[in-house]
Amino acid sequence: MTELIVKAGLSYLLGSIVGSLLIGRLKGGVDIRALGSGNAGATNALRTLGRAIAFWVLVIDLAKGFVATRLIAPALLPGIVPAAPALGAWCVTACALAVMLGHVYPLWFGLRGGKGVATLVGAVLGIDPWLLAPMVLTWLAAVVLFGFVGLASMLATLALTVEIAIGNFAPRLPLLAFGVSAAALILYTHRSNIARMRAGTESRARRLWLFGARRGPA
Repeated sequence: MTELIVKAGLSYLLGSIVGSLLIGRLKGGVDIRALGSGNAGATNALRTLGRAIAFWVLVIDLAKGFVATRLIAPALLPGIVPAAPALGAWCVTACALAVMLGHVYPLWFGLRGGKGVATLVGAVLGIDPWLLAPMVLTWLAAVVLFGFVGLASMLATLALTVEIAIGNFAPRLPLLAFGVSAAALILYTHRSNIARMRAGTESRARRLWLFGARRGPA
């Protein structure tokens, strides 16, 4: 249990390094939470701070998810007795969720971070790159069909959970718990998007994000 707690704690602290807020602080104290949609993510960074900064925001937020699941979760920590195999299998789940929570509720930035999608993608990449396929395909299809980036992100996370449930991925139960918990967290962080869609005020993306079109709040 000690191993899980320590690794989850390290992952949370890593997740608290929010790309947009870190870069904004280095660039003279710019707080992206006071700009655009107020979201501390790459989409709002693209809209308010430009492509170059948005690129590095995305890199940072992806990288910390990857590091948490690929490097921290399996690491042998000095002075820490490894957990029994049955418990150790939950390290990847603990680290993945902790790094996402760090991004959403960053210790270094007043517990006000982003929505966790890029960090989730990085964590999934560290767990098993094949799990990204249904996420990416679902995201692209949802943006093309509906035009809502937030909705596409939520559906992509649900697709991840379904893929884990029906696929042959190990460790099965810990990964399924991760998928369900991650989907719940992403739905929660997008509750404002859901409210705007219900009210009919959510802006639609005119083109895919990669082409740099104007977008509504993200």
